Amino acid sequence: MTAQTTAAQLPEGRYGRSGNSESDRRLKVVGAVCGVLGLGLIAWLGGSYLLRESKINGSVPTFQVVSDSEVQLQLTVRKSDGTAGTCTVRSQGDDHAVVGVADFPVPAAGSSYEATVTLRTTARGTTAELLGCTPAK
Repeated sequence: MTAQTTAAQLPEGRYGRSGNSESDRRLKVVGAVCGVLGLGLIAWLGGSYLLRESKINGSVPTFQVVSDSEVQLQLTVRKSDGTAGTCTVRSQGDDHAVVGVADFPVPAAGSSYEATVTLRTTARGTTAELLGCTPAK
């Protein structure tokens, strides 16, 4: 018996075409363009978010429950000089229900503002928290 050695070949048409360098190049270009557009979108969204940041930042360092219907709090605001705005403060009761919400104006003069304000409540408040400050339009 004589053994013939022949090179094994894949059946024609069964596994598709062998590598097509033109298709590979197009796929790489499309992938690169999509990547650049995606990075550009992320940069644009990040930049617009940073530009929308509030120019007024506030805090409530201390508060005191004065009565069942009042909470007195210290409102401290840092801002750009000449920027007026409004800060919203709320108080919650023992059951975490909101018992008072109020907006307090921030004058435009100066780069900081501190005031002791009184928040009226519908029941005894146990907290005083700053929800946020927004610049005037």
